[in-house]
Amino acid sequence: MPEIAPPEVETGIRVGAESVAEPLVVVGLGNPGVQYANTPHNLGFLAVERLAERNKIRITTKAGATLTGTGRISGRDIVLAKPQTFMNRSGASVKPLLQMRRLTARNLILVYDDLALPWTALRIKTQGSAAGHNGVKSVIAELGTDRFTRVRIGIYPSSPVEDAASYVLAPFERAWKQELDEMLTYAAEAIESIIANGAIKAMTSFNRRAQGLNEEEE
Repeated sequence: MPEIAPPEVETGIRVGAESVAEPLVVVGLGNPGVQYANTPHNLGFLAVERLAERNKIRITTKAGATLTGTGRISGRDIVLAKPQTFMNRSGASVKPLLQMRRLTARNLILVYDDLALPWTALRIKTQGSAAGHNGVKSVIAELGTDRFTRVRIGIYPSSPVEDAASYVLAPFERAWKQELDEMLTYAAEAIESIIANGAIKAMTSFNRRAQGLNEEEE
């Protein structure tokens, strides 16, 4: 049967003294390879890399089909990960990564780009559908549940997108460099807030429609 998170779960971890010290696994979604490194579809990778820089963690250890790095953030043991199976097979990396550490979906924070949100928007959620994102769809299918914390980073530009596949795999425009840098720092801060305070509190502080526009979770 699919794994169903218990009702007391609100942040991807169980609330209560017996499991409060469990490690958290922060997975950024993206595609391996230099040709994809600086594209919208790799925002998950980029955000986790920014988080690693801020906390002096090196993501260089090969664990199965995933690059990982371990450290502590806000007093918690943390695993940062970048799946190397390509976006559409992300679940094939995430599931064994959790299994080898005897963890479950409640320990997962998934970070990824979202074409359904405008550029620089950010949305933290604790469950929900993949909303058309193939990487998230793969993770949900492999884990057998959609009840895990996710950080969605908006990538829809101000002008209409005629070919979504081409857009998400094309390099960022130079004019976006400053906004991209701000957005990666903002995403890293949001993840740090989830780790320190839980997803529900982090939503209030970090969910935003676009840069500078905060909003509470719907």
